[in-house]
Amino acid sequence: MSIVIGIDVGGSTTKIVGYAHNEKAISRLKVEAADPVTSAYGALGKFINENNLALTDVAQIIITGVGSSFFQKDIYGIPTSSVDEFLAIGLGGLELSGKKEGLIVSMGTGTAFVRAGQEGIVHIGGSGVGGGTVLGLCEKMCGATSFKTVAELAASGELAKVDLNIQDISAAQIPTLPPETTASNFGKMEDGARAADIALGVLNMAFQTIGMMAVFACQKDRIKDVILTGTLTQVPFAHQVFDALYKMHGIKFIIPENAIYATATGAALSYFKNQGGK
Repeated sequence: MSIVIGIDVGGSTTKIVGYAHNEKAISRLKVEAADPVTSAYGALGKFINENNLALTDVAQIIITGVGSSFFQKDIYGIPTSSVDEFLAIGLGGLELSGKKEGLIVSMGTGTAFVRAGQEGIVHIGGSGVGGGTVLGLCEKMCGATSFKTVAELAASGELAKVDLNIQDISAAQIPTLPPETTASNFGKMEDGARAADIALGVLNMAFQTIGMMAVFACQKDRIKDVILTGTLTQVPFAHQVFDALYKMHGIKFIIPENAIYATATGAALSYFKNQGGK
């Protein structure tokens, strides 16, 4: 067996995807660790063990992400190279969504915006608002230290306890803005706001900020599909926010299956691209 492995070494999580030489994905997994080298080696070892592989079955490792700079030599003697993270984000987002072009929004620790299509793959900008923002604020304000805890806490939250909406400040109907549209994130903050309300408010602020940046990026472009990838796509509340933005602005937000593995997927596919594959 000859496997190509893509590894995305992030700030706190490493994702790994294996592809056979027919360009078909065979397995995906993630490992969490504070140290990027430990995380990557652990992810590779776990991947090989869970798929009953030998090191000799792996033909190539392609590594990307913020932690890729820590790897300057072959891993376990397997030919190892790196690929630009934005190229990996673009390739992976298109592959998982089945789209030929789109704005790929990678919601990791921060957020990257990558335009991908027939003209190529271009990083058009980014934001410091991302998963790191959510965890940092929720740890300080709610005592939640993982996305799982934040999502569970937010599930029982009420935005009306923390956010100021249009209907709170205007009795008149504004044609282009539904009454429940956010006028100010955390602009209300009632005395009785609970940790669950605050957690939901933090998620709402992050998703609305990221979503509106994507809307602005698409308004002057023919591309109207936004492909969301990264860890924050696993939070169920994301669908509610992005569905609301679609109704307001007509920009379609897509969360493909296995969206958290998009960058690792793109890393693996970059090998086939360089070899003349699809």
